[in-house]
Amino acid sequence: HSCVVCVSPEEERRVRANDREYNEKFQYASNCIVTSKYNVITFLPVNLFEQFQEVANTYFLFLLILQLIPQISSLSWFTTIVPLVLVLSITAVKDATDDYFRHKSDNQVNNRQSQVVIHGSLQKEKWMNVRVGDIIKLENNQFVAADLLLLSSSEPHSLCYIETAELDGETNMKVRQSLSVTAELGDPNSLASFDGEVVCEPPNNKLDRFCGLLCWRDCKYPLSNHNMLLRGCVLRNTETCYGLVIFAGPDTKLMQNSGRTKFKRTSIDRLMNTLVLWIFGFMVCMGVILAVGNAVWEREVGSLFQSYLAWDLPVDNFLFSAFLSFWSYVIILNTVVPISLYVRSGILYLLINWDRKMFCPQCNTAAEARTTTLNEELGQVEYIFSDKTGTLTQNIMSFSKCSINGHAYGVLDFSSFNPLADPDFCYYDNGLLKSVKLGDLHSHEFFRLLSLCHTVMSEEKKEGELMYKAQSPDEGALVTAARNFGFVFRSRTPGTVTVTELGRPVTYTLLAILDFNNIRKRMSVIVRNPEGRIRLYCKGADTLLFERLHSSNNHLVNITTDHLNLSFIQEYAGDGLRTLALAYRDLSEEQWEEWSERHRQADRATDCREDRLADIYEHIEQDMMLLGATAIEDKLQEGVPETIAILSLANIKIWVLTGDKQETAVNIGYSCKMLTGDMTEVFIISGNTVLSVREELRVALRGDKQQQCPPPPGPPAPRPPSSTTLDSISGEFALVINGHSLAHALEADMEGEFVSTACVCRAVICCRVTPLQKALVVELIKKHKKAVTLAIGDGANDVSMIKTAHIGVGISGQEGIQAVLASDYSFSQFRFLQRLLLVHGRWSYLRMCRFLCYFFYKNFAFTMVHFWFGFFCGFSAQIALDTGYWTAINHFFVWGSVGSFFTIMLAMHSQTLFSIFPNQFHFVGSAQSTLVQPLVWLTIVLATVICIVPVLAFRFLKLDLKPQLSDTVRYTQLVRQKTRKPAGRCMGGVRCGFRRSGYAFAHQEGFGELITSGKNMRLSSLALGRRLSHQWNQQPGTSTCSQGNQPHRVRRTDRWTDDRKKKDRLSYPTGLSWNM
Repeated sequence: HSCVVCVSPEEERRVRANDREYNEKFQYASNCIVTSKYNVITFLPVNLFEQFQEVANTYFLFLLILQLIPQISSLSWFTTIVPLVLVLSITAVKDATDDYFRHKSDNQVNNRQSQVVIHGSLQKEKWMNVRVGDIIKLENNQFVAADLLLLSSSEPHSLCYIETAELDGETNMKVRQSLSVTAELGDPNSLASFDGEVVCEPPNNKLDRFCGLLCWRDCKYPLSNHNMLLRGCVLRNTETCYGLVIFAGPDTKLMQNSGRTKFKRTSIDRLMNTLVLWIFGFMVCMGVILAVGNAVWEREVGSLFQSYLAWDLPVDNFLFSAFLSFWSYVIILNTVVPISLYVRSGILYLLINWDRKMFCPQCNTAAEARTTTLNEELGQVEYIFSDKTGTLTQNIMSFSKCSINGHAYGVLDFSSFNPLADPDFCYYDNGLLKSVKLGDLHSHEFFRLLSLCHTVMSEEKKEGELMYKAQSPDEGALVTAARNFGFVFRSRTPGTVTVTELGRPVTYTLLAILDFNNIRKRMSVIVRNPEGRIRLYCKGADTLLFERLHSSNNHLVNITTDHLNLSFIQEYAGDGLRTLALAYRDLSEEQWEEWSERHRQADRATDCREDRLADIYEHIEQDMMLLGATAIEDKLQEGVPETIAILSLANIKIWVLTGDKQETAVNIGYSCKMLTGDMTEVFIISGNTVLSVREELRVALRGDKQQQCPPPPGPPAPRPPSSTTLDSISGEFALVINGHSLAHALEADMEGEFVSTACVCRAVICCRVTPLQKALVVELIKKHKKAVTLAIGDGANDVSMIKTAHIGVGISGQEGIQAVLASDYSFSQFRFLQRLLLVHGRWSYLRMCRFLCYFFYKNFAFTMVHFWFGFFCGFSAQIALDTGYWTAINHFFVWGSVGSFFTIMLAMHSQTLFSIFPNQFHFVGSAQSTLVQPLVWLTIVLATVICIVPVLAFRFLKLDLKPQLSDTVRYTQLVRQKTRKPAGRCMGGVRCGFRRSGYAFAHQEGFGELITSGKNMRLSSLALGRRLSHQWNQQPGTSTCSQGNQPHRVRRTDRWTDDRKKKDRLSYPTGLSWNM
């Protein structure tokens, strides 16, 4: 087997199937993953090395060594070793506990079972024992164990469906297909004889790219990403498939994007290291002064006592005595460095763990501080980098509102009306249900469109138990809505769609699917009803669909537009709706035949096929009749818009980094109020080359500088700020950049321009980014802005970003626990981030500031006593207080005061004292007895007035005379809210908010072709379609007309006439009623 690929021989990977001996020559990595930092052997040396990076720990180790020298030590060695060992032990236990959970997670993953083809049979192997070149069998809903080349599948045409939430955050299904040459290898015996060799690119972190060749039977077959199943994906809607392991363990793309576990330090830690160095220098100066004093004293005074008080050996002169005295004072004055500060937050994390306001009763999950060293850093966060799916959103779409024939609609009980209803579906307007029950033709046609115009697959395991498999949540929500209103999509074949309309089964012939793409932003189907009438149904972005309507729809378009604008305005009250317009067109048999022939020619074209098809689609999607519009709610997590608004007021910039499409990310930006309709400009960076990206960034930066809006009119602030800080808080610009453009923007010669442009924008959204790009963006801000960063996410694709940021927060959501295990803090809802930063962050920082002041005051006061005492003891390095004495006093007053407080409180309120002295001590119920005394109330009032009134007066005067920046920002925000124009109304020359189509934000092009070709149909469905076709052909009074291989039923006695010439523009053709 010999192959040649586009990479150089020294950088290529060769994998031969079922040949471990051959593959082991290359020493490829095993499938065992390790995310932990330590093992049993390396824990002690590595952990001690990390801890002794703290200057104070190194300093006290140095002191301990000095104290072991008897000639200079006046203190016992245990006075230093006890606190040092205590500090090191507490930190080591914490680090060992954190790493234990990482080991536990690794073992859980590495010990998962997989089925490997060995000698023609399937044998169970742990994931950690899987090797490159093995062939693995996967079953439905199983995780992919390694990066696999798909060889065969149980689905037709060797298709399989995967979910990639842990890789890119998207929960919609994606399609993968094996090579046709390996599709026949569907059983272990044939797979055991497969000896093909794959030559491909080396391991890399590109999730959307794979380049290689399969060499088998003296032929070469190109491989692409469409043939690969990546580790972290989940197999969906596919019974079984087989794959060849190409990359394993750390070489997989998931692990290549996961990043390394980093040792995180806070700004306080770095400040403490600097302070310790300065304090050490100050202590050296004191030691030098005392040593000089010792030399002078020994020369002038000490020499008079040499006859009966000689120097101890080996001291023989006053200079050597001064030298030893210097080191003795270094030991005595060591208390000027507060070692206790390094265990300052060892128990403060409990305040976060015990916070009931950060407890989620629905998930039964409390907040958890997984680190004890970053608490004070929480209050200094300036940039938040957030994932979208599962972090900001619940990834749940629901049919919320609709407009039908100029009427706006929008918890019903569907079970009594429709036994096939989905029990989880909710709708809040009885008027629409009544309209359907009363037989309104427009309502019926509205839901008929939703039940026919889609690419959803249906599975009915039991009678009445339908399960829809939609490639996007939007699509599933629309079909589910039609289902609950009585138009139930039941099944499909390549040429038919079967629905149940108000209890009556109806089968439509599917003539064509005009597939969705990002340019068209719509999809259409052309169907023939049982009576032989042909109709085109279309749904898509309202702004594009309205341009293709018949002129008789103008009045209805205006009414529907008002309804859509209403949904847009209400979105800012928290609805977050995605709008979608629906329309149809009647086609005559001649129109259909003519268009079908042109479509066949365009489909067979060898050059510019996509452009030709787009022109054909555009031709038929004209002169349509408007049915109405829908509004789908992409449910945010509770409190997300309010949390983002409050964090923005705190001058914290929030960036969204997501793997979703640009339309999805922008729409969520509007829903959570990161983007608003009254923004001056939203810059879209979508260039594919370095030059185009640089030019777009420069245009955006010039737009920021030239279009900066002046402050709103109104009464002047108490003291307007002169800095540009306020402009950055209240900027009216946003930046949206996709993954391809971001790859260029992150290059060394352009990263400065990208940071400059992004940091002056109020909101930044990066879409279609890989996990590694998320980490690079965080690292870029850390490098250029020197700001404290926080990353928050819920999936494995967020782990690299969480590890890179100063503070990592994991959401314990539905995408596993990888993000939680890699995080420093974890909770279940994004809204808890507000309390973590603004409450616990502020408290922790204030505690630390006061701790620093107190400890330095205490230690300096205690140390200066010994410095001053040196002038009275002949600079002999004697201690002022015995070590045991001051240690005993310290412990006595600390623990004694706490014990005395609780003892007195318990005794004063005990039943025992009351029973012994009932007349003297009315301590039981003493609180109630006290409150009836007028003197007590007078004391409370006087104390309140004396303590609070001066403070309040001082605060108000300070706010009025010398306001802080936060006060000015708050005042400016209030002024802008009062003067801000209402959303949704266009003023002359001012850009108003625009509606956003919610159709197929996670949709992918190509599903229509799969359906019409029958590649994704099971054999049972194909057989059913052939039987139905045969039955129709046998019925009298019908004939079969053919479009390709698809039978079409047409009645000879009935033709569908076009009634569009009716004068009433709000009415529809009589042909609107098909099956009533």
